[in-house]
Amino acid sequence: MKKGTVFRVSKPGRLCGLASLTMLLALSWGCATLINEFYSHSPPRLADPKNAPPVPPPLTPPRELNKISLPAYRIEPPDVISIEMLKMVPIPPYRIETYDVLAIRVLGTLLDQPIDGYYLVDADGTVDLGPAYGRVRIAGMTREEARQTITRHLEAVLRQPEVSLQLARASGIQPVTGTYLVGPDGSINLRAYGTVRVAGLTIVEAKQAIERHLAQYFDSPEVAVDVVGYNSKVYYIITQGAGMGDNVIRVPITGNETVLDALSQVRGLSQLSSKQIWIARPAPPELGCQQILPVDWDAITQGGMTATNYQILPGDRIYISQDEAMAWSNFISKILAPVERVSGAAGLGASTIRQFQYLGEKGGGGGPWW
Repeated sequence: MKKGTVFRVSKPGRLCGLASLTMLLALSWGCATLINEFYSHSPPRLADPKNAPPVPPPLTPPRELNKISLPAYRIEPPDVISIEMLKMVPIPPYRIETYDVLAIRVLGTLLDQPIDGYYLVDADGTVDLGPAYGRVRIAGMTREEARQTITRHLEAVLRQPEVSLQLARASGIQPVTGTYLVGPDGSINLRAYGTVRVAGLTIVEAKQAIERHLAQYFDSPEVAVDVVGYNSKVYYIITQGAGMGDNVIRVPITGNETVLDALSQVRGLSQLSSKQIWIARPAPPELGCQQILPVDWDAITQGGMTATNYQILPGDRIYISQDEAMAWSNFISKILAPVERVSGAAGLGASTIRQFQYLGEKGGGGGPWW
């Protein structure tokens, strides 16, 4: 395949730009195969010339009435993800600490003084069970040890108490739930629990990676992960500036944009732009080809035709060519601007000299005014 091959699509399933359709297909076979595999959600791969078909299947870029769903989103910097901790149980045996909250329920209590609710472990390491039962020291114990201690304490008041004790909230456990920015190294910082690399992972894969990491601190942790800031997948709108400098706008992609949606982001065409528009779709450098999708602006806007209202894919460059008349006018203005400045300076100098002469004549004697 020749380096620098330009792959153009002007109508659905047809290639244009070369006299021989067969020759163009042969030259662009590798690029066409890659593009079609992307549309079909297959991993891109280079073709084996020995097993290659003589002519690839027709290229059909997605467009307004024939859109595709993008492949599973892969997290990259600087995306923002949210993590919600669904199960946060410390690895046993957990020892109760001050300011932990325990769910304690006891059967067989006094009718007017039940024990059934949430109880805070005070700063002195005790839990207050009520006026009739007093306080019990349980700090530093495991859950089972605390249950047995409370049972023995209540047996002094009750005949056969049955105690159930659960850890409702651990004071020493730092929260995990929150939003996290994916750093330049592809990882998120979980603060007290270290960092986890999530770059290149789907949402499901990131969930599994975070749960594996948190398993060092919790018993069978469960988290819910979602992307709240899609910052890494974008497309570009490039407007040629008719000699006044090109303009580039970076737009996050949602997966549903068409050419018309994209140009609405820049409020259409400016007075410096022509109606010559195309999409430059990136291809791997080893293929050495370009995919150019020409856009018929009048057909899209005036005729409501969808053939060239292509769906925008991540990495696309929408290029808006300049108006040549405006470019020529700006070029002439640049050439004449220095001349005009010199002429203006010369005219100002001449006018100043004439003013001085006039003032000198007004002073009398026809000599200099000073």
